[in-house]
Amino acid sequence: MTATIDVFWHDDALLHDTGSGVFEHPPSPLLAEPELHPENAVRVLNMKAILERGPLAEHVRWRAGRHATIEELTLVHDPDYVESIRRFCADGGGVLLWSTTVSEGSWAAALAAAGTTLAAVEAVLEGGSRVAYALVRPPGHHAQPAQADGYCLFSNVALAAEHARRSGVERVAILDWDVHHGNGTQECFYERDDVLTVSFHMRHGAWGPSHLQTGAPDEVGRGRGKGFSVNIELPAGTGDGGYLRAFEQVVAPIVDRFEPGILLVACGQDANQFDPNGRQCVSMAGFRSLGEAARELAERHCGGRIVLAQEGGYARTYSAFCLHATLAGVLGVETALEDPCAYLPDEPSHADEEIAAIRAVLAPYWGL
Repeated sequence: MTATIDVFWHDDALLHDTGSGVFEHPPSPLLAEPELHPENAVRVLNMKAILERGPLAEHVRWRAGRHATIEELTLVHDPDYVESIRRFCADGGGVLLWSTTVSEGSWAAALAAAGTTLAAVEAVLEGGSRVAYALVRPPGHHAQPAQADGYCLFSNVALAAEHARRSGVERVAILDWDVHHGNGTQECFYERDDVLTVSFHMRHGAWGPSHLQTGAPDEVGRGRGKGFSVNIELPAGTGDGGYLRAFEQVVAPIVDRFEPGILLVACGQDANQFDPNGRQCVSMAGFRSLGEAARELAERHCGGRIVLAQEGGYARTYSAFCLHATLAGVLGVETALEDPCAYLPDEPSHADEEIAAIRAVLAPYWGL
């Protein structure tokens, strides 16, 4: 049987206009040409194109996304917060936070991002799909119950996890390998033991009132959720080998003990070697390995049920190649697509000291 992935897409992703300037800031009179805001439509159009034109095309089944309802958004978000985002966009948008710009069309795009992710998880829960991927923007893993942050308005993967729980899945595991800490997802489940959140990220700490979480290993959860927030904070330049070691030595043993009924992946590519928002030096080969490792966990515990949702990835061309490699790994499909950019040497032991420290923090909860 040919391996197949259902890819969910909604054209309203393109309505989210973040403008241009100096990276996340307004245009400078000192420059001849501004650059696109890093979270722009080009990056997802390239991802869509490589899945349509690349070696995986024959394995992709395209599915229609949808809008989330207000009621669905309030599964994890405060109703007043949801209304504030709707109203801000309806009034023409602007700078919501220093790094997060929205337009009037961003409301429809945010509804489509949340709803399309929900459509992907519904397809897997209902048995029509086993492997699904939601190609969405704006991303979601920084959005907290009542706080936008880091380009994110609604927590797409957290909504999918809560929907799975309410649909009868006893335990849901979320893996997040976006280069930044998945603080919003963590915050949604910080006091719960039915959703395991695992975030791989570069060390960046808190970054202001909208992002108070540090992503340090000692942020393990609160109350009955203690131990169920797993933070794998890695040094700059960790690379392919370090990420895979962290997966094998921390993530796999914990997920094996947790035994989830479904695996969700916050699938960013901004840990890649050329991303303007990350410094982790992960190549196409590294992303393929992450996809393979996630597939193996899903096969061991979830009957192969896995749902991925797009997060970051701001190198507008290379991120698409890294996405293709990730999904090839998830499907277990060999392709002849060569890495057009990788040249940095990889040192697998680069993060060994940090991984050992993370294991020590988590040992009381998971017996590592």
